[in-house]
Amino acid sequence: MYIVKKTVHVNKRKNIALVAHDFKKDELLNWTLKHKDILKNHNLMGTGTTATIISQHTGLEVEKFASGPLGGDQQLGAKISESLIDVLIFFWDPLETQPHDPDVKALLRISTLYNIAIANCETSADYIITSPMFSGEYDIEIIDNLANIENRAEQIKL
Repeated sequence: MYIVKKTVHVNKRKNIALVAHDFKKDELLNWTLKHKDILKNHNLMGTGTTATIISQHTGLEVEKFASGPLGGDQQLGAKISESLIDVLIFFWDPLETQPHDPDVKALLRISTLYNIAIANCETSADYIITSPMFSGEYDIEIIDNLANIENRAEQIKL
């Protein structure tokens, strides 16, 4: 079996998902405040509490999904699989066990599978937001789901 890929264009105005575990919410809020003038030019979305905190403290418009443990991580994963998220800024806590750890791993997996930029701490988020690619347009290669489903169906003999 071979994997079919396709090219997806990433626009100058990025769709950015903002997510943080409880003990990282202040850190993400501070990072967002530091880069508010850049982020205001992009479409922001995030999981429940994180999106609410960022919106309330920065004045930025943030589309809000469910809280992570209540399905928000899965909602973001679905958006990623539809090429509707370009960047994931996810300040996750490596020292705390999360009740929804499988959802967290699935979100990181789907982000990697769909070749989007992922930052998991302030330093990697700074690298992304200061990259020339962040302020411009570019193309990425991703899995072509429809073509791969058709190929798999053809290979399965009933």
